[in-house]
Amino acid sequence: MRILLSASLAALAIAAAPAQARQLTIEDVTMLSRIGAPTVSKDGRWMVWAQRETDLDADRGRFDLWRLDLSRSGAQPQKLLADPQVDENDPQIVGTSVYYTADDAIWSVPVAGGTPRKLTNFKGGFSGFKVAPTGDKLVVWADRLPGAPSLEEPMIRKLADAGSGRTYDRMFVRHWDTWSDGKRSQLFVLPLTAAGAPGNGKAVIGTLVGDTPSKPFGGGEEIAWSPDGKTIYFALREAGRIEPTSTNLDIFSVPADGSVAPTNLTDANDATDNQPSVSPDGRKLAYFAMRRPGYEADRQVLTVRDLASGQTVSLTERWDRSVGSITWAPDSRSIYVTADDTQETPLFRVDAATGDVKRLTQEGHVGAVAMTPAGPVVAMDSLTAPADFYRIAGAAAPKRLTNVNAAKLAGIDMPAVERFSFTGANNDTVYGYAVKPVGSAGPNSGKLPVAYMVHGGPQGSSNNSWSYRWNPAVFAGAGYGLVAVDFHGSTGYGQAFTDSIRNNWGGWPLEDLKKGLAAATAKFTWLDGDNACALGASYGGYMMNWIEGQWPDRFKCIVQHDGVFDARAMAYETEELWFDEWEHGGKTYYEDPAAFEKWNPVNHVAKWKTPQLVITGEKDFRIPYTQGLAAFTALQRREIPSRLLVFPNENHWVLKPKNSRQWYREVIGWMNQWTGKRAEAE
Repeated sequence: MRILLSASLAALAIAAAPAQARQLTIEDVTMLSRIGAPTVSKDGRWMVWAQRETDLDADRGRFDLWRLDLSRSGAQPQKLLADPQVDENDPQIVGTSVYYTADDAIWSVPVAGGTPRKLTNFKGGFSGFKVAPTGDKLVVWADRLPGAPSLEEPMIRKLADAGSGRTYDRMFVRHWDTWSDGKRSQLFVLPLTAAGAPGNGKAVIGTLVGDTPSKPFGGGEEIAWSPDGKTIYFALREAGRIEPTSTNLDIFSVPADGSVAPTNLTDANDATDNQPSVSPDGRKLAYFAMRRPGYEADRQVLTVRDLASGQTVSLTERWDRSVGSITWAPDSRSIYVTADDTQETPLFRVDAATGDVKRLTQEGHVGAVAMTPAGPVVAMDSLTAPADFYRIAGAAAPKRLTNVNAAKLAGIDMPAVERFSFTGANNDTVYGYAVKPVGSAGPNSGKLPVAYMVHGGPQGSSNNSWSYRWNPAVFAGAGYGLVAVDFHGSTGYGQAFTDSIRNNWGGWPLEDLKKGLAAATAKFTWLDGDNACALGASYGGYMMNWIEGQWPDRFKCIVQHDGVFDARAMAYETEELWFDEWEHGGKTYYEDPAAFEKWNPVNHVAKWKTPQLVITGEKDFRIPYTQGLAAFTALQRREIPSRLLVFPNENHWVLKPKNSRQWYREVIGWMNQWTGKRAEAE
């Protein structure tokens, strides 16, 4: 069936489109404005957010603060702060002030407009902050040496003949894209007065050693204030020799004055507990809890703790979906959550007493939620529309509040998206979608060559969401019919479906991909099934290497980005060991080598024959760039047409605007070469 975007989401795709519409390009995508998470004043009048604009000359994004008067129907966004020399970011409204970051300091400005005021003067940098609801203190998280009593960085005397070598006695020696320097993200509280928040604050996590928020992706969602400003709740995984094999994040509470050591509230659970959120009445603490230690993609169950009695309730135990974000309603009677659900990421309301779940949005991906007295405001996007803000009110369709990219997308003809399903591995129903450029036709009786995209994770989803790195609409704009399938292991179909990829990397997922491509090409006659390229990154990149040896005659070309080539090397080279070990049965390589070798692409190089483009980043420590080099070597030694693209300044993702443009030029150019589209264009 067709994915029908709601009127408000579809409006952006067609806004101001003239008669001579054109297709979307990566040049368009890299210049789009990107909205950040909204913050709303307690009275519900003002909404403020950071908005990223691309500075192509500097090859980076820069940030300004915008605001919207929610009390006026039809109000238009206005710039609140936009100094071209600095990035204003991470806004929070407390009282009548907006607090934000700029120039390695915390600032404030009246939400109604006025003169910015610098509040902090500590040195050494920081990663984030949260102002207490009472407005009299703030907590800052910053990388400092374990046990640092304050934000003040100690003077370190260096030996005159000190070399550049780094020494380590335990892992992590590197994580995601950064070598360890011995520092940890810690919490420091500063008083906030009429004079600002001067000084270096006071550490509050005591003797705990670990990162709060967690690294590499944790942020403010892992830190929470109590409404009275007396207590801080935070998530932390205690460090030690087992840190690279542990997913045991716990939630701690600590007095804001640091008068006593933190208390571990979830010590009984050895799996992940995270995203603490205190109810507005101060009585309950909501968070999500996993059940199985060592598994980073276990179901995230919404859990509520009575702060007086300590009693906990697994509120969504009966709901076979994984909670993604947590936001309390102002009356503390319900909780708004997001969760993947069959290629969508809707907003749901959960009754805080009964656990009953009600879906509030239908199509699209809800990426951020803020509460007002009149209900939630969300950032929402889709496959054919970048994120904008919407107001959610009961059963009514979401009401659009912004259209930040209307001018930039004017005249662009967004593709059509259609969903399909088929019987896949294990006789399970598997879903996918096809993306077709509107008004286009290929040279072969109107058929289009296929771009068969395989998502990463592997516990992820090819869902109805906008992407700046792997954007289906850009491939459609280049003249391809893009097909994606949510194979076994994907999220949004229940935990058993997600779990089924364990010890099964090259089994059921490949069966789904084979059946899915056959189903798509049979259903959509505009696809040229005999002229297809496959592409994927991370686990999708692994699958490209696996396809080379297991499905070698199907595709005209392959694009492999940051994919596992040799499971043995991966088991020892990656940093988060829990992931690789869980996926192959829970043991190390030396304990159970057969589990890793069963699905190891390196064992089947003799059957490789499909031309492949290999892409990797030198700062990728998750799947190290040596895996890409090894795959390229295998291709070259077998004299298979191949090309290697290495980004020296990118990690597991390609983030810089110019690199993104180069990535798409190389990828689409490679596909054009092998599908005949280059000859067609010439």
